[in-house]
Amino acid sequence: MKIGFVGLGNVGGKLAESLLRNKFDLTVIDIDEKLTNGFITKGASTEKSPNELARKVDLIITCLPSPKISAQVMESKNGIINGLSENKIRLEMSTTDESEVKRLGELVKNKGALALDAPVSGGCHRAATGNISIFVGGERKTFEKVLPILKVMGKKILHTGKLGSASILKVITNYLASVNLVSIGEALTVAKKSGMDLDTTYKGIKISSGNSFVHETESQVILNGSYNINFTMDLVVKDMSLFNKLSKKFNIPLEISPIVFDIFKEGKKKYGSRAWSSMIVKRLEDSCKVQLRAKGFPSELIDYESEEKSFEI
Repeated sequence: MKIGFVGLGNVGGKLAESLLRNKFDLTVIDIDEKLTNGFITKGASTEKSPNELARKVDLIITCLPSPKISAQVMESKNGIINGLSENKIRLEMSTTDESEVKRLGELVKNKGALALDAPVSGGCHRAATGNISIFVGGERKTFEKVLPILKVMGKKILHTGKLGSASILKVITNYLASVNLVSIGEALTVAKKSGMDLDTTYKGIKISSGNSFVHETESQVILNGSYNINFTMDLVVKDMSLFNKLSKKFNIPLEISPIVFDIFKEGKKKYGSRAWSSMIVKRLEDSCKVQLRAKGFPSELIDYESEEKSFEI
């Protein structure tokens, strides 16, 4: 199966690397020509537009930063929709709006093509090694067609149901991670002001009932001082807005989400839209005049697990 990949950013680039590493026939496009050229030097090919890419390949994967950009890439004159034909598959791996997934899915189906949404979860460091988790929404038969390819990009694969269901689940899990990140900042600050050694605090939380994936990963780059989690403040704000939109659709009176959403909007304004999301803890560091630091923690996360056998959950 010939694969096209549109969007070679922090996540998309690593997913595409896994395909290339496993010898798939890969055609790539990104608005940043340096990223595209980097893949060409490694053996990938490219096309002048998403439209031409879609005409050339069997599976078109998109991994883009916002619903607006996804719509532009799909619906523009030189977009993917106009390059689709019968039985081609469009796989949306962006974190996006489930209503947009469904709307664009109808346009895909009108071309006789097939649509899936397949956002990922687990951090960029796991995307780099093919050990990330993937949620997939859409028809089971279509899912099974691309499952061998999904198993190259990810380790744990979950078919979530109908088209759009994967995007709902992804937004929910990103919300939980964002809340956890804010609470970790508060916990570490209380520990620091209480005179606790933060290396000891990290280890204590890790072996306790308060442990989490976010603590095991993001706390490390916070304690290092780099904050480099390969995920930016604007993306958290985007994801939380999608979560809040879902809650309003069903008239759910959320209490925690609006507070955390405001915290990240303030963080984005204070530190910049492209600041690492882990920098949200700097609000408390600055306010309390402390630095949440400990020796021996990495500046960037690396997945030291080998590329393991993938499986469906």
